[in-house]
Amino acid sequence: MIDVRDNQEELHQLVSDVLDEASRQGATDAEVSANEDVGLEVRVRRSQLETIEFSHDRGLAVSFYSGQRKGTASTTRFNKSSIQQTVKAAKNISKFTQEDSCSGLADPQRMADQPKNDLGIFNFWSPEPQELQDIAIDCESAGFAFDKRIVNSEGAEANSSQAIRVYGNSHGFLGGLSGTRYSLGCSLIAEDSKGMQQDYWYTLARNPNDLLAYASIGEEAARRAVSKLSPRKIATGVFPVLFSADVANTLIGHLVTALSGGSLYRKASFLTDSLGKEVLNPQISVYEDPQLTGGFGSCYFDSEGVAAARKKFIENGVVTNYVLGSYSGRKLGMETTGNAGGVFNLQISGLTKTVDDMICDMDRGLLVTHLMGQGVNLVTGDYSRGASGFWIEDGKLAFPADELTIAGNLKDIYKDIQCIGDDPDNRGNFIIPSILVSNMMVAN
Repeated sequence: MIDVRDNQEELHQLVSDVLDEASRQGATDAEVSANEDVGLEVRVRRSQLETIEFSHDRGLAVSFYSGQRKGTASTTRFNKSSIQQTVKAAKNISKFTQEDSCSGLADPQRMADQPKNDLGIFNFWSPEPQELQDIAIDCESAGFAFDKRIVNSEGAEANSSQAIRVYGNSHGFLGGLSGTRYSLGCSLIAEDSKGMQQDYWYTLARNPNDLLAYASIGEEAARRAVSKLSPRKIATGVFPVLFSADVANTLIGHLVTALSGGSLYRKASFLTDSLGKEVLNPQISVYEDPQLTGGFGSCYFDSEGVAAARKKFIENGVVTNYVLGSYSGRKLGMETTGNAGGVFNLQISGLTKTVDDMICDMDRGLLVTHLMGQGVNLVTGDYSRGASGFWIEDGKLAFPADELTIAGNLKDIYKDIQCIGDDPDNRGNFIIPSILVSNMMVAN
């Protein structure tokens, strides 16, 4: 497999050339992003190879500004003729857009400086397909060997990928970032006299040396599938609900969306005008750390070239920052927070306990390990989703429960967060632990 870093200089020159072409065609401002992605995925099922997929994608996007009119076009071809045509297409589109006083590049003084440290997000490894196949087979085989109730498999997949992105604009900013991702996942099916249950587990890392032991992934997938066998019904009522770390990120994801500029200026958020107001339990804070070594959201700058920096969005329950890019900031009469494109390595802090202690404290309630459906209204905060997990009785896991609905309003749910776990899930941009909510409606 190629090393995409070998093409970094070429992509920098490409972005610079496109900016020059936009200027030649009359742009008052322009911004360009180029990317290259290379990946290899091998999938097996029941120890037999199913697919080998190699991918190599390249892309280029240009935004052409005619005053405060904007047009955007993209291409996968990097030759001179294609570049000229793409810039021309963006220019023509800009002619048909309305002037927007909030449109334009980010302020030049907000552009990021040259990086001062290595983020540790690129760790080159070029496995052969046979090597990934053997890894996936070992993972799946360990799952079958874990318990005789594992009767089938939906497969195991091993993946190796790398990417590079370069961004530049007519302020003179030009910067790039490259990263790698390696993953291994397995999905297994367990069966007993009352039916079948399926579950999945995976490991994901920037550095292949940080992947969990291959056999342990299959074993965990098997354990999770077996633990769901023979689910029971529970009584409808209001109970404490513990969101496991691998689903708690969705709860915080709704919070981030509600605090995002696009939702706020459209008045499509239940947290409109919440700056300076308490929206979470006062013991809880939410922050991002773009400079986290090896993080999946680690970067030097956002998608507009604005310097990314550690910041709190919520401090001791109070909103201290929205999630803004330049456009949404201007719409709200505010400055960008350096979050064009989203947040970077979002984390949560506050009163922390072990998962076992939280389960013990609950005495009686629900541990949610899976969520289904899209029943979230971010305008009103109403929340209703399908769920499954484990019923807790006398401070201990009692039995699996499925086909449930959990409901409430996010305004209340966030203030009812009692504590968080010591088990943050670091397999993504949201590094969120288990979250205990003191009261939610649980129904069959």
